[in-house]
Amino acid sequence: MSTSALPPNSALRRHTTLDSTPSTTDNSTVGSPNDSPTASASSTSLSSLGSVEDFNNGVDQKLIDTYGNEFQLPDYTIKDIRDAIPKHCFERSAVTGLYYVARDVALLASTFYAFYTYCRPEYVPSSVLRAGLWAGYTFVQGLFGTGLWVLAHECGHQSFSPSKMLNDTVGWFCHSALLVPYFSWKISHGKHHKATGNLERDMVFTPRTREQHATRMGWLAHEMHELMEDTPIFTAGHLIGQQLGGWPLYLILNVTGHNNHVKQPEGKGIGRKNGDGSVNHFNPKSPLYEKRDEWLILLSDLGLLIAGSLLLLIGRTYGWTNLAFWYFLPYLWVNNWLVAITFLQHTDPSLPHYTGATWNFARGAAATIDREFGFIGRQLFHGIIETHVLHHYVSTIPFYHADEASEAIKPVMGQHYRANVEGGSLGFLKALWQSARWCQWVEPNEGAQGDNANVMFYRNRNGLGVAPAKLSTPGQDKHTPARRARMVSVEDDSE
Repeated sequence: MSTSALPPNSALRRHTTLDSTPSTTDNSTVGSPNDSPTASASSTSLSSLGSVEDFNNGVDQKLIDTYGNEFQLPDYTIKDIRDAIPKHCFERSAVTGLYYVARDVALLASTFYAFYTYCRPEYVPSSVLRAGLWAGYTFVQGLFGTGLWVLAHECGHQSFSPSKMLNDTVGWFCHSALLVPYFSWKISHGKHHKATGNLERDMVFTPRTREQHATRMGWLAHEMHELMEDTPIFTAGHLIGQQLGGWPLYLILNVTGHNNHVKQPEGKGIGRKNGDGSVNHFNPKSPLYEKRDEWLILLSDLGLLIAGSLLLLIGRTYGWTNLAFWYFLPYLWVNNWLVAITFLQHTDPSLPHYTGATWNFARGAAATIDREFGFIGRQLFHGIIETHVLHHYVSTIPFYHADEASEAIKPVMGQHYRANVEGGSLGFLKALWQSARWCQWVEPNEGAQGDNANVMFYRNRNGLGVAPAKLSTPGQDKHTPARRARMVSVEDDSE
């Protein structure tokens, strides 16, 4: 398998969509593809290998990613991307979409029926074997449940069918069954697509800056280049917590979204911040939503109330242990895959992030990566892992046309397309560990000035790739680099 990024980076692909408008209203505070200026043409290859040592010694001021490779800003327009895609790739079929929903529901139902009927003492006398089979059941149902989640995701982007009513109806039922507030998620997710890679406005995945990470961990920012590396046990513990709790914490506390809620145009964000429960996906008054969408948040809550009531009835009737195996353990597997997919779509040592001063739509959409998860990714997860770059350029393209559309935009993106397909499914799982070790916070290149100071790359305390910038002790050096002043322009969400 090939890779579009230099070792150890894997090949990734992703696209931005002009029609990605899951929110029911236009957001006047966010940019659109039409507002995105065209970046200056790149004169050097994004994938050309650079010297980490030379960069750290300040030989030049070129942008350098975490691997030490030279980085150039994208040099194409959204129109270039859309014009390259065959017109039939934009066609959506309600029949095809409903077929896949029926298929995934049938897989879930038939698997439950088989285990409920035959995984009993009269058929499987060994309690140890039965326990192992039921453990396998939770894993398999988690895969099928994730597939259904992805189809509801298609509904939210209006790529499921040409009918908005059908899309939202199917999405509401499927997501409610998986305890996801459909419209609440749809609206915030649409804003994520409009601000991907923007450290000040991204609604889904905003990595910590150096200052935020230092404050959260109880360190001083100027000491981070001197810290000892994390132990593997610490990294493993962090990953386990992320995979188990990341999704519910995002819904309840908005833990990975931006924290600039004071800028909410209707004043709903005043006095609210991530982590204290005032910013969540269940409260119509949350600053994540405009007032005209508040009734949709209540409709999402109604779906959760109905699903929760049914689960309560099942638990009381058949027992809570049965319900845990039938539903809640598969539910945790679904959460695991959602977090893993999202984390690896936006996290890689080759990817940049931007402050608002330098971000535009084309740059943000290119700050994503495609990966490979084999049969599970392409057949059960409907290609959400393998064609994510395209999805960020044109999210209304249905998943069954995404492979062809992805191939069509690669020549346009050229050196800016990112994909990591090495190792297939095992490579995808390995990337979780690699990204956790390499990508701990973002900061500008050392000594960067002007616009370059607003382009951030991942750094870590584990001695991997380009080292964190060496900052002088506060008060010791009166000539504080402009880069440091730029870093604090992103609001700290750690308080």
